[in-house]
Amino acid sequence: MTKHTAPQGEKVAGKEGVKKRRWNYPRAGKGPVRRWLPSWRFVVGTFLTFLAVGIGLFVGLYVTTEVPEPDDFALAQSTTVYYSDGQTQLGRFEQVNRTTVHLKDIPKTMQNGVVASEDRTFYDNNGVSPKAIMRALINNLRGGATQGGSTLTQQYVERYYTGTTTSIFGKAKEAILALKIDRSQTKEEILENYLNTIYFGRGAYGVEAASQAYFGVPASQMTLSQSAMLVGIIPAPSAWDPAKNPDRAKERFDRVIKLMAEDEWITPEEAKTAAFPTTLDPGARNSFSGTNGYLLAEVRKELINKGGFTEDEMDTNGYKIVTTIDKNMQQAAVDAVANLPKDRPANNQVGLFSMDPNNGEVLAMYGGSDYLKRQRNTATQDRAQAGSTFKYFGLLAAIEKKIPLTETFPAPAKQWIPKLQINIANSGNVGYGYLDIIEMTKYSSNTAYVNLNEKVGAENTLKMAHKLGLAEETPGLDANFANVLGSASVTAKEMARSYGVSANGGKLVDPHFVREVSKRDKEVVYKGVTTGEQVITSDQAALATFALESVFSPSGTAEDVSLGKRPIAGKTGTSTGPVSAWFVGYTPQVVTAVNMFQPGANGGEEVLTPFGRVKTVFGSTFPAQVWEEYMKVATDGMEIQDFPDATKLMQTQKPKVKKEKLPEPTEPAEPSAPTVDPAPQQPAPTAPTAPTAPAQPPVAPAPQPGPGTGNTGGTGTGGNNGQGKNHNPNG
Repeated sequence: MTKHTAPQGEKVAGKEGVKKRRWNYPRAGKGPVRRWLPSWRFVVGTFLTFLAVGIGLFVGLYVTTEVPEPDDFALAQSTTVYYSDGQTQLGRFEQVNRTTVHLKDIPKTMQNGVVASEDRTFYDNNGVSPKAIMRALINNLRGGATQGGSTLTQQYVERYYTGTTTSIFGKAKEAILALKIDRSQTKEEILENYLNTIYFGRGAYGVEAASQAYFGVPASQMTLSQSAMLVGIIPAPSAWDPAKNPDRAKERFDRVIKLMAEDEWITPEEAKTAAFPTTLDPGARNSFSGTNGYLLAEVRKELINKGGFTEDEMDTNGYKIVTTIDKNMQQAAVDAVANLPKDRPANNQVGLFSMDPNNGEVLAMYGGSDYLKRQRNTATQDRAQAGSTFKYFGLLAAIEKKIPLTETFPAPAKQWIPKLQINIANSGNVGYGYLDIIEMTKYSSNTAYVNLNEKVGAENTLKMAHKLGLAEETPGLDANFANVLGSASVTAKEMARSYGVSANGGKLVDPHFVREVSKRDKEVVYKGVTTGEQVITSDQAALATFALESVFSPSGTAEDVSLGKRPIAGKTGTSTGPVSAWFVGYTPQVVTAVNMFQPGANGGEEVLTPFGRVKTVFGSTFPAQVWEEYMKVATDGMEIQDFPDATKLMQTQKPKVKKEKLPEPTEPAEPSAPTVDPAPQQPAPTAPTAPTAPAQPPVAPAPQPGPGTGNTGGTGTGGNNGQGKNHNPNG
């Protein structure tokens, strides 16, 4: 029997022996090359199959793809902080430097330049450009410079929704979103969103931030040349920044001008006269640099701690923050410190805190010369011994105890304090005989105030300090018998707030830096609290002010300080050493505290180094100078207001009783520690009721407290817990 075999390319299937062909390569009779190539039927069939599958996938993807919520990064905007006028920018909070503006606020030259340079068919295409895609594909396959073939709409999608993508699927999704967005948004909306999201280099996202970064002007004020320069660097802004590559930036600028002229967006004359613009130096400026950094830090802290805002919200939500800071007053504060003598020691620190005592709005603050170099705020964080400015609390405690301002107390040059086993001395060892409360305030007599404090009760002076806003944990603040002399360490902010109580008829208000915060849609989401709490009576406040006005009268410790016809009240303060010097004063509309201190290498207190031809730094010297210079500008143009008339209140006080002989000391009135050599001064008064003490006598430090007194003084400057053990000698 003959055995049959299946020919090559066939096979027997089952009993029927059905033949099935396989692809047969090489193909017979087709020549040496063609026999290895697929037939045209195969090629066409394969192409049509893939085309059908591709179209099916594209249609399916188009149907199932929804326009997502914009990417968080694309929505992120800088929060802008303004001075109290709501127009002048103070600084910014930002993760992304972007401020969104409406298309109407973007010059036509910028709009048309982008269209001419990036997508000449923008107003005609449907979101994608097949011709541009094919051109880019061919260029890329030939090895030319990489091109994306993206329309403005696709670029907008990439920045606003998807982020940068290079995969085939990602590009397909980008194209689908571009088609859908082109159908759902107008060309104007797309162009506006594009110009608000595109990156221009220098950390600037969007045309508004870019205009500020490169030219220092709002986008609405950009010229044709400025617009063309920004458009030109869009493809590679960091590399083509004029500051880095001026030749390439100029080349790109010329290209944009040429295209705009070709498309008749500008006239040939405009194109001919367009000149490459001058740009600012790249972003050396940081909002937190210089003195404004301290303001921004306080604003940020207030909104997070009191307003409930988060860090991310502050940096990305594009809020408009209007502060309480008056630009002119702030500059006056900075200038007043800058005007101090040039030989001022490098570690000499000044803090200034100024507020409206009636509503707590902070008007100006000097917290240091440069926040980026020193983050501690000299006005709100650094502490310095209060010195004689603390006598204010003893004064009010006496008034609260209904002790008449006309009552007199011994004011010897030195006085032994048995309860503390120490001596207290007046500045320069000047004896005054007996002084009433107004006079002891005027001359800042230590011995008289300690005797007053004995009658008032040191614990009541402490309670008054708490009532007027000083926290219980204030370093050095206790019920020590000599607490009235100011060994407690306080901040300028705290003292301005406390003195503001008397300026505000007895109400204690919290200082605040923020007037209001609004969202992009102008909805106000936060307002600063302007109300206060009545902590003393208006009569008590008026009496305290009446006594503090005497400080500025002839022979008072601040007799040389004046605001012309404007009434002022306040107090000088100088601690032992002196390690600190103060001036706190107010009008009915403004209260300002100025302190000066000198941290050592280890952060502890140092004696203030004399400078500017001043042998000893007192509160009546440089702190008073800064206060007066600042306040003259701060109150310029303000209505002159009088303090409440205390005449009737004083008429109810009992007549002053003259006492000629001082009580005998129980111990020799010799200091237990060396004193500073007193500066030349006028003779001591011969009559207790008419002293002729100097306006600001030099410091004569009192002795160190004896063992077992428990008086360790206050925390040193900068809050570094350096213990100051000396009592204040005089204000």
